[in-house]
Order: sequence, then C-alpha cells, then structure tokens
Amino acid sequence: MQKLIFASNNQHKTEEIRSLLQGRFTIIPLAEAGIDIDIPEPYHTLEENAREKATTIYNLTGTSCFGEDTGLETNALNGEPGVKSARYAGDGRDPAANTEKLLRALADRTDREARFRTVISLILDGIPYQFEGICEGHIAEEPRGDQGFGYDPVFIPLGSRLTFAEMNLEEKNQYSHRGKALEKLVEFLIKK
Repeated sequence: MQKLIFASNNQHKTEEIRSLLQGRFTIIPLAEAGIDIDIPEPYHTLEENAREKATTIYNLTGTSCFGEDTGLETNALNGEPGVKSARYAGDGRDPAANTEKLLRALADRTDREARFRTVISLILDGIPYQFEGICEGHIAEEPRGDQGFGYDPVFIPLGSRLTFAEMNLEEKNQYSHRGKALEKLVEFLIKK
C-alpha cells in the first residue's frame, strides 16, 4: 500500500482524508512522521500555500507527500475569507471567532452564496501535481450542529438543508470539497 506524508497536523482533516480514502493509501500526518514544524502559509492563493506545504515536507524527507489548503469564498464579500479562512479573525486561528466575524460581515447581505475550495498539491517521486475540489453552497444565518470543524456550522452545501456540522462524516463526504479534490488525487495515483 502506497504511503504518503500529509503535510498537516490537523486531526480533523486527517480523519476526513483517511475516511475518504477508505484505506486505499496509508496517510501519515506530520506528527506520525516525526516532523514537528508549523509550515507557514505566506501566499495569496490556495495553490501557492498547498505547494509550499508539500515542497517543505518533500525537501525535508525526500518522500512522496501532499499538502492542501482550503478556503471558504463568499460572493458578497468578494471571495473573503478565502486564503485567510483559518486566520480571518486574527492569527489565533480561532474557529468560533472566524465564524462570528463572517456572520457579522454578512449580517445585512441577502447574497449568502459561498463555496469551499480545496487545492491539494502532491509531490510524487519529485514531480509536483495539483488537484482542486469545490463545494457550492450558502452561509446559514446562525451556527447549527456540533460535528466537523471550522466554518462547518454555518456552511450549507447545495442540495442539502443541513450544515456540514449537522452531518456525520459519511454524509459530509457526499458533498465535500476536500473529497472532490481527493477523488482526483486517487484517480491519478491509481493510474500511475
């Protein structure tokens, strides 16, 4: 079974990715790989930040790996929070504060359309590849549910009445932006 280092220590993302891959690949987060670093996200695009994460880990280990960056993009706020989704309310990466700031910014807006966008950057045998997944939806008026993480309590995917936080992992995976990007990654790896 192919092993890939996942350039993250985000336990929620690791669980989600492992669930989506259903044991087809062994995913090793940074802590399990013995790597104790916080990779910066200094760029203005998800593509560049994902590439930075994968490149950093590949340069450290010489092992095939992937990094990802995800952003929530809202129409009414010109794509905000976007690439700054994790730090929208400040460098503390506080999901509740981020969500609260988003809801305040959208309080008087009728356009609540939004999308989650994930970019995965894979380095396989030294060669870089990228994959994108998008989930369209809209922002709820207030948080609902206690599953998931980040903006999940306020994001309702197109075709559902539930927020991501009201869904179990299996239900969320039916819509997931990360799942769509991973599906492209898996298809690519199977063909390799």
